[in-house]
Amino acid sequence: MELQQYLRIFRRYWRSAVATFLLGIVLAAGFTLLQSPTYTSAASIFLTVESGGTAGELSQGATYTERQVASYVNVASTELVLGPVIEELGLDMTQRQLANSLSVTSPAATSIIDVAAQHGDPQQAAAIANAVAQSLLSAVDVLSPPGPDGTRLVSAQVIDSALVPTSPTAPRPVMNLALGGLLGILLGLGQAVLRSVLDTRLRTMEDVESLTEAPVLASIGRIDTSADRASERTGQQWANAEAYRRLRTNVGFVGLGGERRSSMVVTSSLAGEGKTETVTNLARVLAHAGESVLLVDADLRRPQLANRMRLDSELGLSDVLTGRGTLQDLVIDVAPGYLAVLPAGTVPPNPSELLGSEAMAHLLATVERQYDYVLFDAPPLLPVTDAVVLSAQTGGAIVVARSGKVRRPQLDAALELLEAGDVTVLGMVLNDVPVTKDNAYGDYYSSHTPESAAAQQDGARAGRRAKTPAAGR
Repeated sequence: MELQQYLRIFRRYWRSAVATFLLGIVLAAGFTLLQSPTYTSAASIFLTVESGGTAGELSQGATYTERQVASYVNVASTELVLGPVIEELGLDMTQRQLANSLSVTSPAATSIIDVAAQHGDPQQAAAIANAVAQSLLSAVDVLSPPGPDGTRLVSAQVIDSALVPTSPTAPRPVMNLALGGLLGILLGLGQAVLRSVLDTRLRTMEDVESLTEAPVLASIGRIDTSADRASERTGQQWANAEAYRRLRTNVGFVGLGGERRSSMVVTSSLAGEGKTETVTNLARVLAHAGESVLLVDADLRRPQLANRMRLDSELGLSDVLTGRGTLQDLVIDVAPGYLAVLPAGTVPPNPSELLGSEAMAHLLATVERQYDYVLFDAPPLLPVTDAVVLSAQTGGAIVVARSGKVRRPQLDAALELLEAGDVTVLGMVLNDVPVTKDNAYGDYYSSHTPESAAAQQDGARAGRRAKTPAAGR
């Protein structure tokens, strides 16, 4: 992963990361408070080995001394040394328990043995260290081999007695809190990365672009309003309306590299991704720009377009295809000459067959001649095949993906269905993107207002008034 990816992951999961960091601090503080104070006191012993005066004898003596020091470090934890200490101090512990409370070490390349004792009582810690040091001196006298003249080759002497410590060596609040904070940071970042890997939901334009070569035509922000159309009364709603204008502009460029057709299907992978809202607002902004648009509800299973547009009509597309009505009679002119709507009509028992019929092909040929844009609101791709059947007959499909809802495997499967049906994917629309100051929409709040766009809107209205609707529309 690149640094920018980690930053995006942290921005997405920063709350849980901070919570994990604080949890690490709290646990470290609790562990520190629960620890009993421990005091450490140490005594030092120096070992001397008798050696000759020649260089060879001195070298052999130094090597022998190192071996003896290492041996007596191990002897310090044996019954020979610790038994007398337990008896002398009346300690209520076993040899193993006493040995575990000791730390017997020797600095490298020295003849010194350090005996450190830990205990909850500072005076007892010093007493144990001194007692072990004295017991080790006795062990050296017992174990040291005699020389030719009967003297001991190895002798030991206490060079530093243990003193009563004035402050505990454990717990260490600062170190514990630092370690807890470091562990919290690592766990916080780790859980964020893990959640990002396991969470296959698509959230950003980069997520969508990683799955398909089709262009992302627009990224539409989340609007906390009950309105069902692109509104321009607040900064956030103005940014949302501007996103639909960007979608309108990009739709004008699709298909320029090949056969350009005016019809297109708007669909999604799953239900509830906002395809009806997207196609409705796209039709409106195209009509506001002076284009003639026919909006068709091709969701013959769960039609929603008429209710969203507040149109009262029981007849529509299915009735035209079955011959129970004509296009001219059932099309509703919402904005005469600019926006017309053809509802779904009577719900048929065979929607897929009806959308793939010759009657549908004939209807397409007719409406493509009459309107600049023909937009179809089709069912989602994964539950039924209606959208694939219809898209194969039109200029292509625009796939709407809801941020935080659709998952990578689902969108990938939907795109594979379109590819298998030889459907041209005109582009993607990322819908319901959470609006923050870190993304492009945040700039609109501070630098764009409805008043700053007034001149552009007045110009568009003037252009629409100047254009005369085509005859027969």
